[in-house]
Amino acid sequence: MFAPLSFFGMGAFFLLDTLPGQIGAVLTVGVCLFAFLKGDEPERIAAGAFMLGWFATMLAQRDSDLYGFPWAIFGLDVVMLFVLGALAWKSGRTWPIWATALQLLVVMSHIMIMIDLRTPIASFYAVLNLAGYGILLCLAIGTFWAWQERRAAGLE
Repeated sequence: MFAPLSFFGMGAFFLLDTLPGQIGAVLTVGVCLFAFLKGDEPERIAAGAFMLGWFATMLAQRDSDLYGFPWAIFGLDVVMLFVLGALAWKSGRTWPIWATALQLLVVMSHIMIMIDLRTPIASFYAVLNLAGYGILLCLAIGTFWAWQERRAAGLE
């Protein structure tokens, strides 16, 4: 889920080393800032959880665990799945359902690696990255809709 923070296994110290890392960081912070400023409560909760998970994932990544299963990151992704699932259940919006589905894809990718299905590690990281950007897209669209609904109602 927190894939935009790193590309293909780079650790937290190498986050801003490359142009893709910089673009991912700017995109992540930009969408979350947009959600904090213009979103309603569900968007703010999701943005806060995403940012906390993003930073926690940076702290949990270790280059020494290159050949082992990333249990800490798996745990963070499961927690994010529960947060998004709770938002999908409690809010009347559609974007948390899509975000939860993408996060479930991330958790299932972890499980595929965990049970050793011999999937290529590059495809694992590609799924994590694409799903992470998909979740950010869901959050941005949901924030935009909430903002437009408030403007149409004359509350903003």
